[in-house]
Amino acid sequence: MHKFLIHKQGDHVGIATSNIEVGEKVIGVYMDDDSSVEVTARGEIPLGHKIAIVDIAKNGHVIEYGLPVGYAPEGFQFGEYVHTHNIRTLRW
Repeated sequence: MHKFLIHKQGDHVGIATSNIEVGEKVIGVYMDDDSSVEVTARGEIPLGHKIAIVDIAKNGHVIEYGLPVGYAPEGFQFGEYVHTHNIRTLRW
C-alpha cells in the first residue's frame, strides 16, 4: 500500500498520505501513470508534507506538479523531509 503520492513523472517530491516514520520503507505512486517508487525515509514526514524522491544538488530547483516550485539552498537527499527548512520559493 502506498504512503505518498507524486503528481507527475519528473517531480522531485511526493506528498505523504499518512505519517511516515524515520527508516520506514514506503511506496509512492505517480498520479499520472500509476507507476511507483520505493523510498526509505531519512526523517519523519508528517501527513501532507513532502518527501524527496531524488537527490537535489545545492541551489538546485525543486519540481512539483511538473513545474519548478522552489530551490534547495543546501540541497537534499532521496528520502529526506522537504519543507521550509530546506526549500525556498523562486518567487522572491
